[in-house]
Amino acid sequence: MTAGPVLLDAPSRRRAGAGLRGVTTHDVERPERLVMMRTGELGSVHSWELVTAVDGPGTRLTVFLSGCPLRCLYCHNPDTLAMKDGEPVLADDLLARVERYRGVFAATGGGVTLSGGEALMQPAFAARILRGAKEMGVHTCLDTSGFLGTNATDTMLDDTDLVLLDIKAGDEEIYGRVTGRSLAPTLRFGRRLAERGVKVWVRFVLVPGLTDDPRNVERVADHAAAIEAVRPGIVERVEVLPFHQMARDKWAELGRTYELADTAPPTADATRAVRDVFRSRGLTTY
Repeated sequence: MTAGPVLLDAPSRRRAGAGLRGVTTHDVERPERLVMMRTGELGSVHSWELVTAVDGPGTRLTVFLSGCPLRCLYCHNPDTLAMKDGEPVLADDLLARVERYRGVFAATGGGVTLSGGEALMQPAFAARILRGAKEMGVHTCLDTSGFLGTNATDTMLDDTDLVLLDIKAGDEEIYGRVTGRSLAPTLRFGRRLAERGVKVWVRFVLVPGLTDDPRNVERVADHAAAIEAVRPGIVERVEVLPFHQMARDKWAELGRTYELADTAPPTADATRAVRDVFRSRGLTTY
């Protein structure tokens, strides 16, 4: 995907970035690689891209890290699930790329966003990138499901200006069906973010027949409102992202079964109705 303006709900429609153009990769032996990954000197990176109006405010350098503990039925970046499939990139080389765009970030109010996959699968590397960006005066953002929130140290959160928290379902049973995991860690992480004063944008993907049950929607809205109640103003916005079918071909290319192949996107009316549920909790919603 080329850089440039895109629609607000594009994060649920696009795949991971176009590659690692301009960033050097380092092919090191496995023992050395493991040591460097533990210290955060080296990360497994799928791709990066420069985007506007998604992944946080302003123009963002979004870095897609490889590896994810969830197996979401609607995953739009299935090629980022395995850490072994990423490329080895030095933190210093990635930070040099961030440095290159400091002027763009300053002009647009943008910054760097760590996404994936799941960025908290590589906490030491993520922490180095966030710290380095903060030292440059660059706005930092972490895009996460929150499932691995315990991997984020307090110091890492101090270096994080914004968290895009993807609450994939509000009901524990539905959450398990969507992700294969438990909802509770995400909710604990959301509360911790509020207690530490880290700004949050809640994201929710609306999938007909999967996450659109009214009771589930109400519970997601309640969870978002509960985070906001801890520290009013901490949830800056909610993004309701309509499900799409643009990842179907990627699943097929990877030889994986895509259970939602016959699921239609939600209608505009259905999407508006869900957004109204969040607005009824006093949450700014898009």
